[in-house]
Amino acid sequence: MKAGIIARVADLPAAEWDALDATQHPFLRHAFLDALETTGCVGGDTGWLPYHLVIRDVAGVLVAAVPQYLKAHSWGEFVFDWGWAQGYLRAGLEYYPKLLAAIPFTPVTGPRLLVRAGADATALRAALAALLLESARTCGASGAHVNFTLPDDQAALEQAGFMRRHDCRFLWRNHGYRDFDDFLGTFRSDKRKKARRERRRVAESGITFRTLRGEELDSALWGVIFGFSEQTFLRHGNAHYLSVEFLTRVALRLPETVMVKLAEREGLPVAAAIFFAGGGWLYGRYWGSAQAEDSLHFEACYYQGIEYCIEHGLQGFDPGTQGEHKIARGFEPTRTCSAHWLAHPGFADAVARYLERERAAVDEYICASSAHLPFQRGKVSPP
Repeated sequence: MKAGIIARVADLPAAEWDALDATQHPFLRHAFLDALETTGCVGGDTGWLPYHLVIRDVAGVLVAAVPQYLKAHSWGEFVFDWGWAQGYLRAGLEYYPKLLAAIPFTPVTGPRLLVRAGADATALRAALAALLLESARTCGASGAHVNFTLPDDQAALEQAGFMRRHDCRFLWRNHGYRDFDDFLGTFRSDKRKKARRERRRVAESGITFRTLRGEELDSALWGVIFGFSEQTFLRHGNAHYLSVEFLTRVALRLPETVMVKLAEREGLPVAAAIFFAGGGWLYGRYWGSAQAEDSLHFEACYYQGIEYCIEHGLQGFDPGTQGEHKIARGFEPTRTCSAHWLAHPGFADAVARYLERERAAVDEYICASSAHLPFQRGKVSPP
């Protein structure tokens, strides 16, 4: 076998990359990663330099890969390591560049050590994990990091010497609900009344929703939708990570993965929530509105997504990062994992001790948060 680094996913044919077992996840598709690169969302001076790891067999067939980036900062990752970077700085060391295996700006759990279907997955994951360390040493990175991992990948990474980190996400799971009312029927009375009141406020304000798939969205409509989303970023003092060109390109090349809930009043758009779908899951990504509207955020980003999952038989819904307010609306606290390796032995030892305490705290938080779920006793069993 032969390993190497490629600077653009476009250097590989789409069919070859998409033959890797895992590309049912929309964010791992060749078209998605290529759109990030060709529209300038990564690369150049963005601080995300594509550094994808690939393995070919003796016949030259791509059998494994890792979407990876050489990072000049820690923005857009959602597994926060700013404290580690500050510790390096205080010690007179350079934390950046670092290597990161992740999907840019996309805090979604999924495969990271990608292998071709039918190949020896265990052996290839082990090889990829070892090669991640080798590539970090070779390019002089302070460390290698793999975010939002699945158990098989995490196990291979820990076997290679990576450290485990825990975090908490809030995910909705479809327990075989017939419709939205059936879902609300599992709530305690007070929580059920609150959810219905939030939905009623939006309806009484004259707002209705249209569901639009990727093929129904042209560049002009994307401009309106992106404008809403960009306003959300600007209100928090940040620039949008993506661009209208990126969204337009992805919807054109992967129309089956893109869905938008467009909120309208008297036929005019007033808000929009952008979703992706794949592998039996719905993923909430971005949202925005023309102005503040009572309960509109909950309706557009959560209730509309839940209703869509029930109607289409999807098994789960990942609405995005953070937000304890999701618990009262039926999103279950769920542990997520990431893997980390630091080249400096002293810092690696200090971080390992910190992560041990952090894991215990995160797991305790998940248990405590689960007690606040809105479900009636015995109706739903959280994982």
